[in-house]
Amino acid sequence: MAVRDVTQHVPFIDLAPVNSGVKDDLLAEIAELVELGWFVNGPQVASFEDAFAAWCDVAHCVGTASGLDALRLGLVAAGLEPGDEVVLPAMTFIATAEAVTQAGGRPVLADVSEQDWNLDPAAAEAAATGQTRFLLPVHLYGQLADVSALAGVAERLGLTVVEDACQAHGAERDGIRAGSAGSVAAFSFYPGKNLGAMGDAGALVTANAGIAESVRALREHGQRRKYDHDVEGWTARLDTIQAIVLLLKLPLLAEWNEERRRVAAFYDEALLGAGDLVLPPVPPGSSPVWHLYVIRTAEPEDLAAFLADRGIATGRHYPIPVHLTRAYEHLGYREGAFPVAEALARECLSLPIFPGITEVQAAAVVLGIRDFFARGA
Repeated sequence: MAVRDVTQHVPFIDLAPVNSGVKDDLLAEIAELVELGWFVNGPQVASFEDAFAAWCDVAHCVGTASGLDALRLGLVAAGLEPGDEVVLPAMTFIATAEAVTQAGGRPVLADVSEQDWNLDPAAAEAAATGQTRFLLPVHLYGQLADVSALAGVAERLGLTVVEDACQAHGAERDGIRAGSAGSVAAFSFYPGKNLGAMGDAGALVTANAGIAESVRALREHGQRRKYDHDVEGWTARLDTIQAIVLLLKLPLLAEWNEERRRVAAFYDEALLGAGDLVLPPVPPGSSPVWHLYVIRTAEPEDLAAFLADRGIATGRHYPIPVHLTRAYEHLGYREGAFPVAEALARECLSLPIFPGITEVQAAAVVLGIRDFFARGA
């Protein structure tokens, strides 16, 4: 790719390229589904679960209605008891904390690391108390947390690791694949994710057959057999239609991830030294899948407005860290508690990155950013 003097409309994300390739097969399968009527727990659900488990290199996958459902039910099935503490990063989408509180636990927040913008193992260990039972790393923006170091923390403190892999389909670090680093991992298939459904959907993966069996019951009103309810559960099933979509898209995911990597590599090279930008760090041994490409600058809102005037869309992921939201102010943390997370929240700006983004569009993003920093020269 080359940066050229171009004017180009660039959406933050365009789902048409990834959906158009499966449209004809999808419509044919939906037409068959309408005839057969397998709208709930159709055979495609089990087929997708088998395929995604193999893709993640784990034994079991349980489809759910969302990534939040997968994370919440995974915590319950892994043994979370009311009041148990769960250490998680202060910088994440709020669903990570919601899963803990909805499962009956108490979130304990820790700062993130400048090395990968994920849960800092030292901070996580320092935050743990005698009531802590779980570590909940988030593979933010599509890059694995330092799961090897966190596994060491978990072993020393006797904790269970549950992964929030909702943004990390296919990411690896030190030879470890997202979904295989903890006792349980949760994925989201929200439409904009690397593997996206056409509505809400999610999945839990685990090597533990007992946890998988428990989640299958919990997603189905707590029943292992029809009308035989061992525990109180939820309605949290993966819809058959969404399973069809995911089955059609899964074989294409590896190439879509490679497209994201190529765009990220272009941004890395073309934006190096631009203004005050801090580009996303990638530690040795890490292979992100770039769900998001997030830069840092002292002027994220001004840069976003400048790019918007050129027809270039951006995002903020996430401008308010968990402890400063009104929803979780009751945890008692104050501004300044987690300086790295707070700085990342203030300075973050997400650039367009998606399968099908053109070279001209990516070049327009770079040109717009460089023009922003050159405007006072």
